[in-house]
Amino acid sequence: MHKSVLLITGASSGIGAATARAAAREGYKLVLAARSTDKLTALAQELGPENVLVCALDVTQMDDQRAMVNEALETFGQIDAVFANAGCGGTPGGFSEADHERWKDMILTNVYGVGLTLQACLPALKRSKGHVLLTGSAAGRATIPGSMYSASKWAVTGIGYNLREELRGTGMRVTLIEPGMVDTPFFDEPPEHALADRDIANAVIYALSQPAHVDVNEMLIRPTPPLA
Repeated sequence: MHKSVLLITGASSGIGAATARAAAREGYKLVLAARSTDKLTALAQELGPENVLVCALDVTQMDDQRAMVNEALETFGQIDAVFANAGCGGTPGGFSEADHERWKDMILTNVYGVGLTLQACLPALKRSKGHVLLTGSAAGRATIPGSMYSASKWAVTGIGYNLREELRGTGMRVTLIEPGMVDTPFFDEPPEHALADRDIANAVIYALSQPAHVDVNEMLIRPTPPLA
């Protein structure tokens, strides 16, 4: 039987890299994509390069997205699941003072980039009756003062809901992965009382491993509050 092929964007560190490691342990063939391939190449060597394809990808560029999909299909023949995980944060200051140029980069990555990944991958995923997973956030389910990042993740929540309706009746599945605070390179300083990236990777593997008639729609994952 052909091993399942999982494509991960934002795979060079944090949740993406942890998910790659977890999926490799489960026997997946992997397509790992990020802006820089240095870390991806090292990760591929760690996981077994014969089962890993590394792709340089700027998620805001459709040419890059299509090239990634074409290379994946040429290498492995199919794509069974896509984890649209690439994302970035903003700067402090709220709507009054945050860096508006950073807003542009963030919204293009977190929203437009996710849309491009979906559009590029959906033809292959429809052929395999595949699975789409999106990295949303607990911030996309809450009101956070002055947070454009939260607004961008609300958009990802909407993308997940609306994609599920578009794909209804196709046999495909859509899962929103919505982490709370996770200790990843996303933060300059390690947060306290945070989840580990492997905790989110475990959630992704759980959703992927369910039988075809089970569609895990959403997983909202927060760290257990500290003891009083």
